[in-house]
Amino acid sequence: MDDIPAPNPGLVVLAGAGPGAPDLVVPATTDWLSRADVVVYDRLINRDLLRAARADAELVYVGKSPQAHALDQQRINDLLVKHCRGGKIVVRLKGGDPLVFGRGGEEAQALRDAGLPYRIVPGITAAVAAGAAAGIPLTDRRCASTVTFITGHEDPAREASSVNWGALAGLDTLVFYMGVGNLPEIARRLIEAGRDAGTPAAVVERATRPDQRTVFATLSALPEAAREARVAAPAVIIVGEVAAIGERLAWTERLPLFGNTVIVTRTRTQASKLSRRLAELGARVIEAPAIAIEPPEDFAAADSALGRLDAFDWVAFTSPNGVEAFVGRCAELRLDARSLGNARIAAVGPGTADALRGHFITPDLMPGSYTTEGLGKALAEAGVGGRSVLLPRADIATAALPQMLRQAGAEVTEATVYRTVRPAALPGDAAEALQAGRTHWITFTSSSTVTNFLALAGETDLSDVKLAAIGPVTADTLRAAGLTPTVTADPCTIEALVAAIVAFEQ
Repeated sequence: MDDIPAPNPGLVVLAGAGPGAPDLVVPATTDWLSRADVVVYDRLINRDLLRAARADAELVYVGKSPQAHALDQQRINDLLVKHCRGGKIVVRLKGGDPLVFGRGGEEAQALRDAGLPYRIVPGITAAVAAGAAAGIPLTDRRCASTVTFITGHEDPAREASSVNWGALAGLDTLVFYMGVGNLPEIARRLIEAGRDAGTPAAVVERATRPDQRTVFATLSALPEAAREARVAAPAVIIVGEVAAIGERLAWTERLPLFGNTVIVTRTRTQASKLSRRLAELGARVIEAPAIAIEPPEDFAAADSALGRLDAFDWVAFTSPNGVEAFVGRCAELRLDARSLGNARIAAVGPGTADALRGHFITPDLMPGSYTTEGLGKALAEAGVGGRSVLLPRADIATAALPQMLRQAGAEVTEATVYRTVRPAALPGDAAEALQAGRTHWITFTSSSTVTNFLALAGETDLSDVKLAAIGPVTADTLRAAGLTPTVTADPCTIEALVAAIVAFEQ
């Protein structure tokens, strides 16, 4: 029996998920998520973070609310020990920082007692995040040299409170976690202990998230102000002179798109730039891809054209998707940029041009009007008469561009390098937001996103939803479907689309 090797233990990573905004998560947490076999996660984490996990990772919810616990703490400890002993990499994903009111210390102790390895990755804790997001400096040399974090919800097993209210009353900035349900009691105890009832105070609900709310009042008035505003957990309470500074420095809730829910219909791989910009401006963004990009059912025609790339005078790209599909298929055929020979390259607009530059190909031509019609005119003016032109594009691309080029005397070869496919259904959060009437904007970046999204939305009433089209062709597709675009980008770029939405909301 002594010759049997001990099982190889895995590793548990106690990782902070930050306050809610996905971009406030430290890179180490995202890296460990991508390597995890098992992710054990809490209630208050942003579920978008779970996208960083491998597709085959086991996701285990162990969230706790004041009314119910999915698992009690001992069972969570046992779960971590079990998976670690099984040789798995386990990420224990905890809201905020794992060691600040997060029971990370208890979990680390359980692993230590079991002789198992663990690591701790810090996260931005709720107090720091709430102060920054609400514009409240937790310390300020003019009025606050100390800051104290206090739990507003002590262990119910304790016979008496361990909070020294008399000591707290004399400190500068106080931040209470998990205290919104006990706010009247917290205010009463502080005032009874000697804190001035007129002390500035604030409660910050869902800090850093698109639905953040901040309520400012004096310490004595804050419980009633929070009740009238129906403030709910998660929220932190900030008491001290710094709260008055926050009323002047508040910024999150003044962002131009704050309070707006925007559905982005681009493909998942393309959505990030648009989603990120909208989120930076305060919007809640829901990604609901209306198209998915897949290879053509038969590459024979495309491969025939790609095999003689150096025979073409021009290669014209009409979308970033076309660029990526073209480059991907060339790689499959062991071709690279040198295979283009002396062919000149055209791009329909800046997004397509950027995609080309990402593969070390600089376009020779880009029209002033970023549409297929503009591209056709620019190529005609460049003198494509008697020249051979390759168009690598989608299976559903319209005939307008090749017709324009042929009328200009070009010899045109069309190569289907990708298909656009409609997903089976809208993501759950998008469907829910539409049905509940909580959608303010939907963005459309091509005619196919319009057609597919409307098919997926079915009979959903969009009459109260504002619609943003990236250009006139997409806007015309909306009108053909009986809908009126609220804004149309000019020029046809992501930046112009965002600017049009912001301008409308001002």
